[in-house]
Amino acid sequence: MALADTFVRQVKHSGKPAGDKYADGGGMYLLVKASGRYWRLDYTYTGKRKTLALGVYPAVTLAQARKRRDTARELLADGIDPGVAKREEKRAKLAAAANTFDAVAEQWLKATAAKRAAITQDKVSTWLRKDVSPHIGKMPIASIVPRDVLALVRKMEARGAIDSAKRVAQICGQVFRFAVAERTAERDVTADLRGAFQHAEKKHYAAITDPAQLGALLRAIEAYKGHVCCMAALKLSPLVFLRPGELRTGEWAEIDLDAAEWRIPASKMKMRADHIVPLSRQAVEILRNLQPITGHGRFVFPSMRTGERPMSENTVNAALRGMGYSSEVHTAHGFRATARTILDEVLGERVDLIEHQLAHAVKDANGRAYNRTAHLPARREMMQRWSDHLDKLRRGADVVPIGRAA
Repeated sequence: MALADTFVRQVKHSGKPAGDKYADGGGMYLLVKASGRYWRLDYTYTGKRKTLALGVYPAVTLAQARKRRDTARELLADGIDPGVAKREEKRAKLAAAANTFDAVAEQWLKATAAKRAAITQDKVSTWLRKDVSPHIGKMPIASIVPRDVLALVRKMEARGAIDSAKRVAQICGQVFRFAVAERTAERDVTADLRGAFQHAEKKHYAAITDPAQLGALLRAIEAYKGHVCCMAALKLSPLVFLRPGELRTGEWAEIDLDAAEWRIPASKMKMRADHIVPLSRQAVEILRNLQPITGHGRFVFPSMRTGERPMSENTVNAALRGMGYSSEVHTAHGFRATARTILDEVLGERVDLIEHQLAHAVKDANGRAYNRTAHLPARREMMQRWSDHLDKLRRGADVVPIGRAA
């Protein structure tokens, strides 16, 4: 006789140590013990008698227990042991819970680190930690759907980080494809989001290219009072033509002050090629003054909080803002454009030497890329002339307006 809801709700344990069984039909019964009421299903598979747990009352109602019984019997009809199927399902759920987006992203970061420059690895890690993890980081990666990724991208777009939002979506896609290869996800859900992102207008980094205005900026830098590392980075930025990330992640092991050279490994460079920066006398002086302060550690410009990380990517730009130079007037990256323009249009330096020193792709007459030592003596002389010219501009002397160069 089938059980009734009222009976299941009111039945009490009789005191028998093994409990009391009340059949509902189809092999299912209610086992009543002192510790609670349990749904069970007795069945036979390959001649062996087995018991399957269907849940605990009242968390699993009579109706729900019957549905689980019927599902188990359907499996038996298909030749599948419902007990084994339940264990496999539990294992799959545990695996999914362990394979969160954060966990898979960490595996992906480690597996692909060699393909990225150190500065890029740091930026990607920061994006994942700050913009992705709070939204989908703790979710099993197999359970994430396109709208979950779109929601975090929309939040980034809302604060104006249009380009970064698109890049983060691409990174998420790479993590999903890695998960597919590792069999922890079925597919890359970001494929459904193509065309859903905003597009930002292409912007160039603001840069001062007028010699007189540059002289004023150099005087402001000379007068700036802040953290010693920030002051040194500000003074060195116009002298070395490096991208801000390449500058701030500089290590003392890369610098030979006696040889007046900074040799940056390919892993840190945007173009993935080793790069040599000849250091002018002025650049060497800045670094020698800084060496007693940070030379005991790894980074030339360590973080103000810990020496284990380099200076923040916003430090130099923040200093420029504090000096009154907005992001529409001049940026840390803009020092490269400043050098490129004035060296060419005012000082008349060879364009190929300038481009090579900017670590741009420069090819010889046969179309082959120059190696890192190409024209090093000529570049060394150019870098010294540039530093000397900046000294003159800072003093307010020998200013030659662009367009009137001899």
